[in-house]
Amino acid sequence: MNHLNLFTEKEKQHLLKKRKGESKFGEHIQLIPNLTNIYDDIVNLDVDYVLFGIKEDIGVYGNFGQTGTYMAWEATLKVLLNIQSNNFTSAKRVLILGHLEYAEQRDALLALDTSKKKELSKVRKFVETIDQDVTNVVSSIVKAGKIPIVIGGGHNNAYGNIKGSAIAKNKRINVVNFDAHSDFRAEEGRHSGNGFSYAYAEGFLKNYFIFGLHENYTSDTMLKKMKKVKSIKYNTHESIEVRNEVDFKPEMKSALDHISDKSFGIEIDCDAIINIPSSAKTPSGFSVKQARQFVNYFGKHENASYLHICEAAPTKKTMSKVGKLITYLITDFIRANGN
Repeated sequence: MNHLNLFTEKEKQHLLKKRKGESKFGEHIQLIPNLTNIYDDIVNLDVDYVLFGIKEDIGVYGNFGQTGTYMAWEATLKVLLNIQSNNFTSAKRVLILGHLEYAEQRDALLALDTSKKKELSKVRKFVETIDQDVTNVVSSIVKAGKIPIVIGGGHNNAYGNIKGSAIAKNKRINVVNFDAHSDFRAEEGRHSGNGFSYAYAEGFLKNYFIFGLHENYTSDTMLKKMKKVKSIKYNTHESIEVRNEVDFKPEMKSALDHISDKSFGIEIDCDAIINIPSSAKTPSGFSVKQARQFVNYFGKHENASYLHICEAAPTKKTMSKVGKLITYLITDFIRANGN
């Protein structure tokens, strides 16, 4: 696969900050020294989780969003590798595969003017290439009996996660999405706002629950569209956190009831978490504690099939903050899922 860059021992050693008397997470993870075929290379490895990054913000750009999501993978690695390896973190159960990258294409595509229809079309067309790559990687991991943990990029990559999982399992899957937006926009060319609508239309997504929609950013057209589709359910951030009409924990149970009858993906959009640098940063959102509780709650279920953390867009100043957040969510998932 042309766009997949393996994570190497040399890169790992460069990022590791060893300390006498301590054992770091990165010292115990597994790597693939040479890639022949993802499935063949990992099927017999004694790991449960395969972690890979997506260094792209082309899907976000195609949705008129704030770029920068390609930086999340790098931010995560710097922190994740240097947390403690202990009974709580299970580093030996993790393989870090590498990341998908589109540096040359990104430079060209982000120079295009998305206010012009033809140029916007070029950006959205390239998202289909990213879709194909993500689908192939996720499908290979799931077929090999491992659980993908996917970090970075825009929410366009939910499509590849869903399609890849569905192909590997030869059946539609369900998804719970912790998000301020439905990402169920019209099929108008691929971008970060319609990964779920494309996956649904093409028969890869069955039941879908959007947790914490922001009422100010969900159109009346979208609300009517979702009401017509019985397999889609949602709650709103305002109903939980502002008006206190419903409570966070019972709402998680309602979401789980909707999606847990078959394999399901867990999608975490950092736009939903208060003051996290992201493609649509919000001053009013769920807390980091709630995001962690959410991952723990859904990760515990036997049908949890993948974790995707997306839309974080760190700057140089916020790399550590974003890296720590995503690392907490990764380790919360592993702890919950392994018990």
